[in-house]
Amino acid sequence: MDVWLLRHAAAEDRAASGRDQDRVLTPEGLARARAAALGLAAIEPGLGRVITSPYRRARQTAEAAAEALGLEVAQSRALEPERDPMDILNEIGAGGEDVLLVGHQPHLGSLLGLLVAGDGVEIPMKKAAIARVTLSGRWSGELRALLPPRLLELLGARQAI
Repeated sequence: MDVWLLRHAAAEDRAASGRDQDRVLTPEGLARARAAALGLAAIEPGLGRVITSPYRRARQTAEAAAEALGLEVAQSRALEPERDPMDILNEIGAGGEDVLLVGHQPHLGSLLGLLVAGDGVEIPMKKAAIARVTLSGRWSGELRALLPPRLLELLGARQAI
């Protein structure tokens, strides 16, 4: 089973409501999310599910990815920024179909670190970056890719030509 992680793209600093969960992607962030999604689709990962944090900026990023991949988006509170990374792992289960998880830093960095190096390790992810981990144990695996947004944009642009 492969677990793919996608950090949301650049978002506004503050929502009109003042609530963090209402922050939306900036126009540049939305363009980068779409470009990263096309890059991911160019890799043809064979994903079966896209699960996102319910926070608006993550949902917008996940929707771009799901559209490029021809998939639906499901939401999970287990991907909210302050949650324990084990919450989402317990939710997705081991040995299922490959999944794309869309969320936030430092949560995704902690999840990535947990999967490849053990508890207490964080591997920071840039906005709109994607990581791929192939699970080899219940909750341990091998980092197969850590793709920065610029590379994803180039892959997506190449696919569009």
